[in-house]
Amino acid sequence: MNVQGKASETPDAARPSNAYRVAIVGAATLKGKEVAEILGDRNFPSLDIKLLDDDESIGQLEAAGDEVSFIQSVRAEQFERVDFTFFASDQECTRKNWQAVQQACSAIVDLSYALENEPSAAVRSPWIERQMGQTLRPELQPGPVVVAHPAAVVLALLILRLQKATDLRTVSATVFEPASEHGQKGMDELHEQTVNLLSFQPLPKKMFDVQVAFNMVARYGDQASPALASVQERIISHYRRITAESALLPSVLLVQAPVFHGYAFAVQLEFASPSEVDATAHALSGEHVTLTNSGDELPNNVNAAGQGSALVSVLPDASSSNRLWLWVAADNLRVAAISAVECAESMSASRPRGHIQ
Repeated sequence: MNVQGKASETPDAARPSNAYRVAIVGAATLKGKEVAEILGDRNFPSLDIKLLDDDESIGQLEAAGDEVSFIQSVRAEQFERVDFTFFASDQECTRKNWQAVQQACSAIVDLSYALENEPSAAVRSPWIERQMGQTLRPELQPGPVVVAHPAAVVLALLILRLQKATDLRTVSATVFEPASEHGQKGMDELHEQTVNLLSFQPLPKKMFDVQVAFNMVARYGDQASPALASVQERIISHYRRITAESALLPSVLLVQAPVFHGYAFAVQLEFASPSEVDATAHALSGEHVTLTNSGDELPNNVNAAGQGSALVSVLPDASSSNRLWLWVAADNLRVAAISAVECAESMSASRPRGHIQ
């Protein structure tokens, strides 16, 4: 692989007419690395990929497609002639820089959720748009796109399919949150708490303000940000927005699990009449859902890692023939990154390649 820096950027005169320039803000974060990988996996037509991050990561080498690039500082001039900017940074960095990106005429895809309440922003999930048969009209100057929370996407996809094919009445979901939703710092704190517990040392609690190692909690400590309750509210809000409130609204309980990576969901379904496991599984089948057979390993955080779909098992309810359970696992970072790149792909329809800004 080649090592590229700022000096290797291709001049406009030599720029192919079928390529875009891309910037990833927060390139050293878990989400940023995942976006860079998905851009390569999907052969996104990018000529230059600028990797940008805060001072702690400047000069660090990261892979971007088939090349390795140095991470550069986030400055307004970095966004000149950039077509798509992915914000995989923390919310503070996104809020500080997004208007400069917009002024540079770069399309914005926000994975940090910082822009979810901006009037011009749209919360999107291409998976749900396809499931609902939505056709988006290209916009010459689209507002920021906020990538829908991966838990909202998974729940919406499953419920929309069931609602279309069955007499589904109610849905209740317990969602188990991984530490990686809080970035590398969240994963580091879970690791440090685990090591310190085993060595009888005090626990670091800067991120969660509560013990999460070997523990499951439905509330963080008072000093944690964001609060677990606010994340739960985001999941429900994003669910409403991506389904246009046309899907059955589930009851959701969010629990912080002592796992590093990947969501797990325990979902109870209640139907108007008795429902069979096989019929329900058939209703769920389709793009981005991988069903496990009776002899297969049940979904878990480990076998969901790196998968671009939700792993789903349909289980009977021992107390009622009108209820079934779904046990689901999904790679939170992969779902978010695929959604982000698909959003950019859909936005490219209104953005001529090789244009001069």
